[in-house]
Amino acid sequence: MNKESATFAGQAVYSKKVLSIYDLWVLGFSNHYLWKCPTKLISQQFIELASKNHLDVGVGTGYYLKNHLSLTERRVALVDLNENSLESTATAIQHFNPEVYRRNILDPLELKCEKFDSISINYLLHCLPGELSEKSVVFTHLHEVLNDGGVLFGSTILGQGIPKNVFASKLMNFYNKKGIFTNEDDDVHTLETVLNDTFVDVEINIIGCVALFSARKK
Repeated sequence: MNKESATFAGQAVYSKKVLSIYDLWVLGFSNHYLWKCPTKLISQQFIELASKNHLDVGVGTGYYLKNHLSLTERRVALVDLNENSLESTATAIQHFNPEVYRRNILDPLELKCEKFDSISINYLLHCLPGELSEKSVVFTHLHEVLNDGGVLFGSTILGQGIPKNVFASKLMNFYNKKGIFTNEDDDVHTLETVLNDTFVDVEINIIGCVALFSARKK
């Protein structure tokens, strides 16, 4: 399977049925009991760093947008390859009149719009095909649509150098075999390197199996 096919395979799992249980299974059960990074910690990062000119990449169910964006006037944009995710999230936050872009994040985005002051990318990197050093092209693409001084932040599940209980190991192996995850070799040192290649003020916190990261455009 080539990289493009793998990218489509990784996002295709997010059917409307899967999205209907995603928050309960992933953000509720898996984050707390398997990945050992309670969703409230990812939420706190989102609350602290999301600006009033924000782009969310790999939107999933739109959980953080739905629950942690105040109702003040703001610009919100969505980027995802999966039409189900884009549709359900756009509907959930329709009061923000979000900009919606269906894109493959591994390709140049070509958004042809004003840049953003903040970009979030939660739980997407570990779903993308290839080594982390290869997947890091997404940071180049996001750097291009971020304003100077703007912040990129997000989270990803690592495959190496983190503590995994037996259930987490089994589920991660299963996801990798199915092509839902491609993170067997993802580690914090590579993540730090690729972020520093493109951004400044890089910060990474490891919580359980998850890396919470942030960085700024110089």
